[in-house]
Amino acid sequence: MEEKLRAVKKAVIEGDMAAARDGVQLALDTGVEAEVILQQGLIPAMAEVGRLFEAGEYYVPEMLVAARAMQSGLALLKPFLVRSNAKPAGKVVIGTVKGDLHDIGKNLVAMMLEGAGFQIKDLGSNVSPERFIEALQEDQVDILGLSALLTTTMTMMRSTITAIEEAGLRDRVKIIVGGAPVTRTYAEEIGADGYAPDASRAVSLAKQLIGQGHI
Repeated sequence: MEEKLRAVKKAVIEGDMAAARDGVQLALDTGVEAEVILQQGLIPAMAEVGRLFEAGEYYVPEMLVAARAMQSGLALLKPFLVRSNAKPAGKVVIGTVKGDLHDIGKNLVAMMLEGAGFQIKDLGSNVSPERFIEALQEDQVDILGLSALLTTTMTMMRSTITAIEEAGLRDRVKIIVGGAPVTRTYAEEIGADGYAPDASRAVSLAKQLIGQGHI
């Protein structure tokens, strides 16, 4: 079993989508439980990808192909995880704010969080404050992630947080923000719970906010 899990981990770290998918399928076919493959194969692989990124050995393209490889394996696991009622690390709603159509950074954050065991609801780009509020009302959400890539749209983060406060939902969710023009100072000014400069640290931040780790 350990050899199969090592193969899955290696495939994800190297960004080999086909090998990751085949490795997960082989593990399933030989009786390895889906949650074991997730917890001992995919999640440690993405943690290593994050470490390599923070060490300057990986860059965004390498993170992206690794995340896609992880998702190819995770897609095979999801039906089994649902049936076994495997508990996610937490539920995250994420989206790029209204007026901003950029989504590559947001997509990478979503994939990295999914690789860390979080359940993700991705609202896409150009998301209005009202749509974020609807998502928070529909389900119990642990973390809300707001993304913006333009200085002209990052002000919508403040508007979104204000709208959530006015809807009486602010105390129910932790809000994290990120994107090229966003800074830690700005995050504090608008009342966010945290700021991450990149996808790897967004995972660390999310874990810290739900009490699973430290930045």
